Amino acid sequence: MAVENCTVFTDFILLGLSDRQDVQQGLFVLFLLVYGITVIANLGMILLISIDPRLHTPMYYFLSNLSFCDVCYSSTISPKMLADFLCEQKKIAYNLCVVQMFFFGAFGVVDCFMLSVMAYDRYVAICNPLLYTVTMSRRVCIQLVATAYTAGFMDLTIITYFTTQLSFCNLNIVNHFFCDFPPLLVLSTSDKTTTEIASAVSCSCVVGCNVITVLLSYSYIITTILRMKSAAGRHNAFSTCASHLTAVAIFYGTLLFMYLRPSSSYSMDTDKVTSVFYAVVIPMLNPLIYSLRNKDVKRALKKAVFTKLCTG
Repeated sequence: MAVENCTVFTDFILLGLSDRQDVQQGLFVLFLLVYGITVIANLGMILLISIDPRLHTPMYYFLSNLSFCDVCYSSTISPKMLADFLCEQKKIAYNLCVVQMFFFGAFGVVDCFMLSVMAYDRYVAICNPLLYTVTMSRRVCIQLVATAYTAGFMDLTIITYFTTQLSFCNLNIVNHFFCDFPPLLVLSTSDKTTTEIASAVSCSCVVGCNVITVLLSYSYIITTILRMKSAAGRHNAFSTCASHLTAVAIFYGTLLFMYLRPSSSYSMDTDKVTSVFYAVVIPMLNPLIYSLRNKDVKRALKKAVFTKLCTG
């Protein structure tokens, strides 16, 4: 009888951030600006790193990959969200919903691993500078990036599989502005125990491994810096880590708040605001953090602008 009374939907309806037309128009302009800055800043960072020979180092190789992930990460959400601001009914096909959740989550996990790889890179550079070129060879850098992408996509393959096993009987209204795992889990009418356990284990492993890597790397880094006799050396060492530490704190702070908690404590309104921050704002902030706090990037940017003006 339960199966007979189950209505199977081919579309989900996203409620979005607001149902007021005037607010949606304002949000459209705001997030269009944010998305534009995100794409321009991240692609600009990738271009700058590729054209300046002084930035052809492991640290900036990882940073260019982080920028690429941020563009993909944001682009899985922002275009659809912007289009929905201009539509009365915000529909998304079930298959597209699953695809959006998969790629958004996958690139988010890759971001986690890239931040850990960058922490390890700073550890080697500061704690073992004489072995840096050998330890962080081009081959090792490529392997680390490949591992980050493999882990990210494998992790979301597992979560997506369990999500597709859920039933959504007679419920297709998602109180969110994109297809993410927590709101879909709340919407499901089937037994969610196995899915919750699988996702919790998966997310805990990913976040746990990366947080441990970052904490261990920076514990060694801080210890090494404090042992330096030169005040200038300590300042330079801290300055090379400041941008990365800022990006790590912002990213992991929102990630831990969003995902490592039971669905019973899920608050729609609170999580919408949190989701805006980690899905839309953070990809814009990363290149700004690294460009504003990094002397090498600022120097390369000034050189690129000066060259363009002189040749233009």
